[in-house]
Amino acid sequence: MRLAQVAPVVKPGPSRVLEVGIVLSQSSKLTFGSLAIFALVLAAGCGGGGGYGSTPTTTPTTTQPPGTGAADLTITIVRENGSMSFSPDPASLKVGQKVAWHNSDSITHTASATSGAFDTGTIGPGATSAGITLTVAGNWDYHCKIHPDMVGTVAVTQ
Repeated sequence: MRLAQVAPVVKPGPSRVLEVGIVLSQSSKLTFGSLAIFALVLAAGCGGGGGYGSTPTTTPTTTQPPGTGAADLTITIVRENGSMSFSPDPASLKVGQKVAWHNSDSITHTASATSGAFDTGTIGPGATSAGITLTVAGNWDYHCKIHPDMVGTVAVTQ
């Protein structure tokens, strides 16, 4: 079965533009149309309304020096009975302390502040993120960008 036909067209004139057109069969139009509808439904299901809770009004200064010293607190990414979560939640730190996330799950995760103040990047199974130093007190809500229903809070005090 032939799904597409490529038809070159040379237009006369000084620039002699070469255009390539693709002629689709009826069955391929249906296939591409189905894929487009599926992509729209999938994108709509991902949401994008945020809603992970309140965040402090001041954005903290964060640092992520690779491999320089241990974190004061390591939050574990866990999976129990099919549910993914962060532990402890909420987690507690003092201003200036460093937090890292350890992925004890079998799939990749992130820990990303809802406010955009910090982002661990992807953390593979068994890996630990670089430490992040939070320098402003407040409740810092975060989530996994890959699994947006996974949420947690770091409470930073003076």
